[in-house]
Parts: sequence; C-alpha cells; structure tokens
Amino acid sequence: MDIILLERIEKLGTIGDVVAVKDGYARNFLLPQKKALRANEANKKVFEANRERLEKENAEKRGEAEKLGEKVAGAEVILIRAASNAGQLYGSVNVRDMVAGLAEQGHDIDKKQVIMGAPIKTIGMHDVTVALHPEVHVTVKANVARSDDEAELQSQGVDVLAQLFEDEQREIEEAAADTRIDNDGLEPGEIPAELLEEGVAEKIEAEAAEDEAASEDEA
Repeated sequence: MDIILLERIEKLGTIGDVVAVKDGYARNFLLPQKKALRANEANKKVFEANRERLEKENAEKRGEAEKLGEKVAGAEVILIRAASNAGQLYGSVNVRDMVAGLAEQGHDIDKKQVIMGAPIKTIGMHDVTVALHPEVHVTVKANVARSDDEAELQSQGVDVLAQLFEDEQREIEEAAADTRIDNDGLEPGEIPAELLEEGVAEKIEAEAAEDEAASEDEA
C-alpha cells in the first residue's frame, strides 16, 4: 500500500514522503495511529493544503521534545533485584520498571516511548532508548544490581558481572588446588604421605611384589 507520511518514521521516510509499505503495517499501525494517510489523489490534495500547518506543528513538538530530552538524557534508574551468583535475575526488568523509575526522578515518560527490545535479565548497566519524538531519541541507563553497594560500584564503572565470573573461576581453581596431591619434593619411589594415611601404599607395594614374583616365575 502507498501512504503519505505525516511524521518521520525510522527506515521509511519523513513528513510528506510517499512510500510503499505492507498492507497490514499500514492498516494496523500507521493509519490508526494517524502517522500516515492513504496515498490517493484526494488525500494528496488534503495533505498539500495542510502541509505548512503540519510541518509547523511537527517543528513545535520536536522543540518541546528536545528540551525534555536535555533533562532526561543520561538519567540513571537504579533497580535492585534478586539474582544468582552468575548475575542472572530471578525475573526481569521491563518497560514499566523503567517508566516508574524515571517518574520517581520527575520525568513524565509514557511506556510507549521506552524502547527496550527485550526485558533485561542480568545485572549490570544497560542502555535504554527513550523516543520523545520521531526525531528525538535519548539514552538512559538501567543500573540493575543486587544491592545498593553493587549499584554504586556499577555507577563508578565497575563491571560487576565480569567480577562475579572472575570470582567464580577463582573459587573453582582454589577447590581444584585443595584436592590436588602435592608431589613436590618427593624422592624417586617415595610414596606421598596422603597415600600412606589412606592405606594405598600397602596396595601399591603388594601389586609390585606380585609383579616381581611373576617375573621370576617366567625367568
């Protein structure tokens, strides 16, 4: 379907452009949301007759959005959530959480303006886009942490998730070291004390004696 854009639509065009889109996209979104008109002769005349007014209104809305954007851009929303030692949330952070967090800071943002793509499911600092106007997008931060102290570290630039991974790897290595038998300093043929305590030495000696006896029989 050919349509006339009444505002800038990302990847389609700007106000006044005539573009072709899928029928479903036009009928279910663009036309009901009054973001476009069907590109027939009657609508083209209507648009041209109102072009100046529409462009003026768009410029005014863009100006208001830019002013609001200066206040919202860079805002950091701290969200304390329960998570595993690997940093995976027991749940997720969604659009409503961001809207509520921004509202607490005095920013009146509609949930339709928050673009996340998918809910956040790990701790860390996450970029979230806020579309204040088709031509004005700003970025805010979602600081998702397990505690206020952890959130403060992330605000300072510490990658807590990477730190958790390093700590986990260190624990694994330490556990492996604790179970490893240290053979350093043993004389050739000397049996480690750990094996002596477990009675393994007697078994080794018995097997060695059997092997020696078998060798003599063969000779």
